[in-house]
Amino acid sequence: MNYYAMSDIHGFYDEMQTALKESGYYEDPDPKKIVICGDIFDRGEKNREVQDFIVGMLEKDEIILIRGNHEDLLEDLVLHLETYGDCLVFTHHLSNGTANTLNELTGYNFRDFRIKTLDVKKAYYDSPFYKKILPAMLDYFETPKYIFVHGWIPCNASGYGGEPYYYSYMKDWRNADRSEWKYARWYNGIEAAFQGVIEPKKTIVCGHWHASYGHARRRDTHAFGEDADHSTFFDKGIIALDACTAISKKVNCVKLTDE
Repeated sequence: MNYYAMSDIHGFYDEMQTALKESGYYEDPDPKKIVICGDIFDRGEKNREVQDFIVGMLEKDEIILIRGNHEDLLEDLVLHLETYGDCLVFTHHLSNGTANTLNELTGYNFRDFRIKTLDVKKAYYDSPFYKKILPAMLDYFETPKYIFVHGWIPCNASGYGGEPYYYSYMKDWRNADRSEWKYARWYNGIEAAFQGVIEPKKTIVCGHWHASYGHARRRDTHAFGEDADHSTFFDKGIIALDACTAISKKVNCVKLTDE
C-alpha cells in the first residue's frame, strides 16, 4: 500500500492538489490512500472545496484522516456559540481562522452568529464536515513501519505558559484517554523527537509544528524568513510535514510504502 501523507491543509485546496500531483498520486496505479494528519480547515479560503474533496475520498475509501487541534477548535467554537451565542469573545477563533471556517461551511456570517445562532448551529450539524468527516477522524493510524499523528503521540510533557518544553516517553500512549490526545495534538513533535520521545522501530509522521523548526535546529538557519526551509523534515524517528502553508504557499506530500 502506498500512503500519500500530508498535513495542515488549512483550507488551501489548490496547494493541496498541486502537492498530490507533484507526488505522483494521480498517476500511481498501485493500491494507495491519502493520509491527512489533521488541520484540514482554517486560514485558507477554499475550505468548502477541501471538504468536498475529502468527502469524495471517504466515499471511495481512499483517505485516512487524523484529527488535529484545529478540528478541536472548530468544535470548541460551536460549543461556545451554543453556550454564549457569540464567538468573537475569543480572538483566537479569529486569528486562527476558525470563525471564517464556520462562516464558509454554514453560509452564515459573524453577525448571524449572534442573531441567528440556532440556524448557524443547525447548518453546522447538517454539514458534511460534522456528519461525515469528523466521525471518520482518528487520534492516530498505525502501520508496521509508521505512526501517523497530528502533534505527537501522548507523552509526559511540562513547561511554562501552557507550552511544553520538556517531553518524556509514555509507554502506554496507545491507551491514552481523550484529554491526553487533545493535549498531544498541540505538542511540538519535532522537539519531542529531539528529546528522544520516539517509538522504537517506527517512524512517527506528524504535522502541527512547522517543519522549518526542525531544519532551523539542524542547519542553524531560521524557522521563518528568507532562509527558512519549509520542506518536509526527516530525522531519527520522525517525518514532519507542516509546510506552514499560509506563509510558504506549499503543502508537503510524502509517498510512503508499507503493508
